[in-house]
Amino acid sequence: MALRFGTDGVRGVANDELTVELVTALGRAAVRVLGADQPFVLGRDTRRSGPMLEAALVAGICAEGASVVHVGVLPTPGVAFVARQRGAPGAVISASHNPFADNGIKLLAPGGRKLTEPIEIAIEQELRALATEMPEPGPIGAGVGVSTEHRKALDDYVAYLVASLEGRHLTGMRVVVDCGNGAAFRAAPTALRALGCEVDVLHAAPDGTNINADCGSTDIGDLVRAVKESGANVGLAFDGDADRVIAVDEYGMEVDGDQMLAIGALDLHDRGLLRGDAIVATVMSNLGLRRALEAYSISVVETPVGDRKVLEALEQRNLALGGEQSGHVIYADHATTGDGTLTGIFLLDTMVRRGRTLSELASVMQAVPQVLRSVAVSDPAVLNGDAAFWSRVRDVEEELGADGRVLVRPSGTEPKVRVMVESLDAEAAEEACSRLVELVEHAAKVHGA
Repeated sequence: MALRFGTDGVRGVANDELTVELVTALGRAAVRVLGADQPFVLGRDTRRSGPMLEAALVAGICAEGASVVHVGVLPTPGVAFVARQRGAPGAVISASHNPFADNGIKLLAPGGRKLTEPIEIAIEQELRALATEMPEPGPIGAGVGVSTEHRKALDDYVAYLVASLEGRHLTGMRVVVDCGNGAAFRAAPTALRALGCEVDVLHAAPDGTNINADCGSTDIGDLVRAVKESGANVGLAFDGDADRVIAVDEYGMEVDGDQMLAIGALDLHDRGLLRGDAIVATVMSNLGLRRALEAYSISVVETPVGDRKVLEALEQRNLALGGEQSGHVIYADHATTGDGTLTGIFLLDTMVRRGRTLSELASVMQAVPQVLRSVAVSDPAVLNGDAAFWSRVRDVEEELGADGRVLVRPSGTEPKVRVMVESLDAEAAEEACSRLVELVEHAAKVHGA
């Protein structure tokens, strides 16, 4: 059982790496670690393989004596919301922004919270035990778990989103939303319309195979064109499970997670709601975010990549806002995970209250030129012990000097190595990134990866 947790759950090609047998075993292992006191809240995105893996996960959970409450197709933050309401564990069947053939399982601890690393390790250990030992018979009779449906889950989640503005509205705002043919295709337009927005909707006709296909937060081309043609105030693009969002301003310019963090931080700061005068961001966040907030004496707490790491820092330091450049933005007083729709609503609310356009709000942060590339590597871990490789990486960073930054790291969701270079000199950033990519490719070839 080679199933391991990455930065956000487990992922793989459905019915190949992520088989029904593995998912059934994962369901059993999850119950053994998280317990059977409360039914698991279970949702999914729109992938073709979703119902198949859902059935496998339910079988494993029920076989260990826990029950399941189905919420259907719902964004990950919607599942977390229902789990938080019930004080229950949860699971989401989704591979987020990955292609439709991939799928994944995100498990949530009781109360809708991300799993801690020790709990993930415990679940992995139970998986290995199930693979190597004959499992003991499970409960029988009334001890077997059952599955039921929560048919109002979508309505309850939308009501929560609307209530987040505490009676304020967004009347007069015209918004284009690109649902990426994913889990947000009903929830996001419904919530925005309920708040008074005029909403144009793109890519909200999922067929099981078109999730993230040339649309959504990883491909905003259609959104940019639609915003420009319609004269909308803003565009919002979601990933497959809608826990993140990328925005587009009235001119069709992208506003990423770093810029939304800057806007949110300054707004909360001005309203006296930014506890500790600090936010949380990852090592991937642009240097421009730190520079923008320094002027307001707002500090940035840096974490490794992954919204779980951001959440841990938020909780440990009792802070209100954190997130990632990719569009995971976490308002800790409102949610236990990143929520793309909620982030979009708060962004629009800031525009309305301040009477400013998104381009004006986003101008507070000037991004430092940043180059990002991914290198396909069968086993990124082989680079960890290559001292010569990391020595050359340090050489490249030293050449950039104080005005540059380098980050080389394995992806937590795909068999790739991520390369990031920042520099005030855009040409130097491009050249340095190309050299680093060549170094990764050479090292991988040497190690047979």
